[in-house]
Amino acid sequence: MSASEDHELQDARSPVRTIVDLARLAGVSPGTVSRALAGKSLVNAKTKERIQALAREHGFQLNQMASKLRRQKTGVIGIAIPLGHDSRQQISDTFFMTLLGFLADELTEKGYDLMLRRVIPDRNEDWLDQFIGSGMIDGLIVIGQSDQFERIEDVADGYLPMVVWGNHQEGQRHCVVGSDNRLGGKLAAERLIAAGAKDLAFLGDTQAIEFAARFAGAKEIADRMGVPIRVLSTHLSPDRMGAEIAQHLQVITGEVDGIFAATDTIAIATLKELRGRSVSVPRDMKIVGFDDLPISSQTVPALTTVRQEIAAGAKGLVDLLIRRLGGEDTESLVLRPQLVIRETA
Repeated sequence: MSASEDHELQDARSPVRTIVDLARLAGVSPGTVSRALAGKSLVNAKTKERIQALAREHGFQLNQMASKLRRQKTGVIGIAIPLGHDSRQQISDTFFMTLLGFLADELTEKGYDLMLRRVIPDRNEDWLDQFIGSGMIDGLIVIGQSDQFERIEDVADGYLPMVVWGNHQEGQRHCVVGSDNRLGGKLAAERLIAAGAKDLAFLGDTQAIEFAARFAGAKEIADRMGVPIRVLSTHLSPDRMGAEIAQHLQVITGEVDGIFAATDTIAIATLKELRGRSVSVPRDMKIVGFDDLPISSQTVPALTTVRQEIAAGAKGLVDLLIRRLGGEDTESLVLRPQLVIRETA
């Protein structure tokens, strides 16, 4: 027997416990297995039949792992933070820490422990299948869709106990809790224009779905009001953000007089850079952030921002996940953002 034949025989005899196991045996991606077992038309008939035959041969069902976890509780909820769009961003980011704090309170109150993973999808494209198939968690909360929307959609077809903090799109299959980001962008642009801004810039990375929606909302208002708005790509990783903001301001100072920052973190870093350049806020530059983190009211001048209900969002994530652990296929929860007017605009 050749080495390759021996390897194939070992694979065939290996237990098939997860989608990842079955995908490896079939020589396809976990997403293809998920779609095939769910009967999706996106998989060609021949591949679908082969995967379904392998599943029957090994006694594997799509919801096998979820059923097993419901019977044998681990008492642990997984929390994954995928960083496909900004791989150098840190979990110590103020937004992550704020949301994680509220999630920890909610989950602890319900009797669960947390297992946290910071994920760089480029280094492990099967990160989601491996986490849910590990047998170590009862369910999963994903913080942010990043650039992983389709991967999350694939898993949602066959894994019920998963809820995602992110942006909701009509027709999507995965369950989301998050703000109406497009509306938040509209509120930000409306405030900047009402405060007298004539030329706007959006500081953020529109590869991230939530940030793209915020920019889309702001652009809708700017276009309607005949005010130009440009995107200045700005990352949240500490080793890039400051230099990018400095470079942007070098170019736009004297032209742009209104900045919509994708997050409060970017807005606060921009305030610091403007102060170093002796640019008066809000006289010469108006700024609106997004999140309303606790530090936002303590900046000088105090930051005008769009508030996300982060505490309510954490409660919604946990409540929906627990309902899904009980077998309920829940709807998404979209929270209405609120403009908080302070001194920067």
